[in-house]
Amino acid sequence: MGKGALLLGGLIAAAFALRSLGAGMLAANPTPEGALALVAAGAVLTASGLPRGAVAFAGGYAFGAWRGGALALLAQMLGCLIDFWWARAIAKGWATRHIKGRLVRIDRMLMARPFTTTLTLRMLPVSNNVLLNLLAGVTGLRTWPFLAATLIGYVPQTAIFTLAGSGVHVDRGIQLCLGALLFAASAGLGLFLLKRQPR
Repeated sequence: MGKGALLLGGLIAAAFALRSLGAGMLAANPTPEGALALVAAGAVLTASGLPRGAVAFAGGYAFGAWRGGALALLAQMLGCLIDFWWARAIAKGWATRHIKGRLVRIDRMLMARPFTTTLTLRMLPVSNNVLLNLLAGVTGLRTWPFLAATLIGYVPQTAIFTLAGSGVHVDRGIQLCLGALLFAASAGLGLFLLKRQPR
């Protein structure tokens, strides 16, 4: 319920942000400045806790499914890196001193199968994006397996919301149906991967 309200609020905020950036971004041929603004704002907002779906929805609404999806995915990955590097540079020492026991358990879970575990958590629609970024930063998880799994795990939900966003101003019922199928597939894969994790 809380995540749903947060997502709805994020979509509304994204719509207002798009309008405030000017008509160029919402035109039939959005400007490069609009693309840069979307990526920069999306990265900062995603790193701050805005649901990734809101950024993808905004990208699809302003730039269409393909370009909007690519820009939203870039913004999301940059937001992930902001959290990850901040946690690794600033918060790791504090976490080691204050939550050492819990951190060791989390570290073992992530390090056992870094790619698979990260992908599992990314594919689950109930996972917390910012929390996972920060936890990965304060543990010993290697950067590249984490980023590779994150990129793959981000694609389904980004595609869903980008398609939904592009369908707002272009009536494409097929795109919305495909988005629903992608959502079901991502949730099913996430649960499948979760069951395969070692206990």
